[in-house]
Amino acid sequence: MIVADLASISRIHGGRTIFRGLSWSLQDGEKIGLVGPSGWGKSTLLRVLAGVDTPDTGTLTLRRGARVAYLEQEFSGQPGRSAFEELLSASGNLAAIEHALTEAEQRMADPDILADPDAFDRVLHDHADLLEQFEKAGGGAVRNRAEALLRSLGFDEDAWSRPMELLSGGQRKLIGIARCILAEPDLLLLDEPDNHLDLERKALLEKVIRQFPGCVVVVSHDRYLLDEVATVICELDYSREAGIVLRRWEGNYTSYVTQKELALLKQQQDFVAQQKEIQRLEAAIARFKLWASIVIDERHIKQARNKQRQIDAMDKVERPVLERRKMRLEFRTGGRGGAKTLELRGLSKAFGEKRVLGGVNETILNAERIGIVGPNGAGKSVLLKLVLGQLQPDSGEVWIGPSVRTGYYSQEHETLDFRQTPVEALREVRPMYEGEAVAQLQRFLLPYDACSQPIARLSGGEKSRVQLARLMQLNANCLVLDEPTNNLDIPAAEVLEESLEKFPGTVIVVSHDRYLLDRLVDRVIEVRDGQLRSFEGGYSAYLERINAPALEAVASEAQAGQRAKAAFEKRRR
Repeated sequence: MIVADLASISRIHGGRTIFRGLSWSLQDGEKIGLVGPSGWGKSTLLRVLAGVDTPDTGTLTLRRGARVAYLEQEFSGQPGRSAFEELLSASGNLAAIEHALTEAEQRMADPDILADPDAFDRVLHDHADLLEQFEKAGGGAVRNRAEALLRSLGFDEDAWSRPMELLSGGQRKLIGIARCILAEPDLLLLDEPDNHLDLERKALLEKVIRQFPGCVVVVSHDRYLLDEVATVICELDYSREAGIVLRRWEGNYTSYVTQKELALLKQQQDFVAQQKEIQRLEAAIARFKLWASIVIDERHIKQARNKQRQIDAMDKVERPVLERRKMRLEFRTGGRGGAKTLELRGLSKAFGEKRVLGGVNETILNAERIGIVGPNGAGKSVLLKLVLGQLQPDSGEVWIGPSVRTGYYSQEHETLDFRQTPVEALREVRPMYEGEAVAQLQRFLLPYDACSQPIARLSGGEKSRVQLARLMQLNANCLVLDEPTNNLDIPAAEVLEESLEKFPGTVIVVSHDRYLLDRLVDRVIEVRDGQLRSFEGGYSAYLERINAPALEAVASEAQAGQRAKAAFEKRRR
């Protein structure tokens, strides 16, 4: 059953046509991954479906009574509200009723009101009305569901009463997701819901999406998540005739990549075959016209016209774009370095009462690819800053090889001066003419106009590409990367992965991108409870190792159950 239908919609923003004449039908129960290059209208499309934006032309039709919940890319909630109040606001005015009930109970305990029978009677009457409203709104049941939902998403209970503005980006994202689910929508729209989430919470998010009974549309650059949850991939693609179009592919992300590659190869074969046929027909037309000019014969003219009609009647195959323009990135080193890149020797760091690292030891060898994982707040970024010398340890030391030159990519773009232009940012790390700097930036698909704007005005993805362009100029032999794929679209992330694979030096990367970890790293270091644990292999091998005890426990329980059942059957016989 169709839950939502877009018919020939167009959206124009700031004089630029984002898409025109786009149609899309969404079926109940589908789990849709919406993909496409940055700036092609994925978020705009979600906003139109959510009713936040109105299409300039065309119509949006929702099934009668259908409810829509939308999580924007950067969800912040209402300042001043606690996390739990923000969550309850999904259920209409339930949070306001709860607040009014609390105030009424405080007034009932006020000595002045207790001393005045009429005032106490009024407060008692108000309290009874509020209780009745609370029950009608679902009251305790909604609250219980909200609590269960927060626990299922791994949201820390000590943060439930914290104001929204004091929560981390990941915590705000979890509240936004829970708020959408609590509203019990028929259509759930999630714009990059996995941003700021650690690996454990990403796995919980995947479970929530899979179990959601309605239709889900999720925009994400996490290919692992799209593989786990999507049953359909809808791709915003470009056609020379129609502009931005929406193409539908059954299956998950990996299936989509395979299907698209095969479809493009077939389109290329069909295009070549059709062009050969057109050339044959055009050669025949030229012959008939030549003969008609030599000997006036109506048959030659008719045959030339028939051949032209054949060409005109063809359903023309568009020349396929086998490979779109991609970011060009190549990391080079100015020297190999020693056998050891760095050592952590009894390293400890605390902030107040909170111990982040407690006497850890670790050795990273030259040319190793290390993936650093762990829950949000475990100390991954702190570990990187200790390695880079941006923080000083409380005890222990970080030993770095004498010939090691590090290049750092910061998650929050701290390596950039937002007052500078991208050209100035590049010329700061390596002297070059302005024209060369612009050419370098255009290798990273930065628009010409953006090269002379302050970095503060750039999008998150553009800032990331400027930072990568700077990093490439350093010729470092040890790259320290903190969430390098966070603001990159999938094609850019794949270019980065390929470049890192070819890089001959050492790579230390903090990432929640499971595709990158599986493709790139040969060792995973987990930061948890102030300690480091090392696991050989990529993310899949790490996941298998840490899940092994739980699987063994399940197997043991199953075997015990089978033994008990066998003993019962034996006694019965």
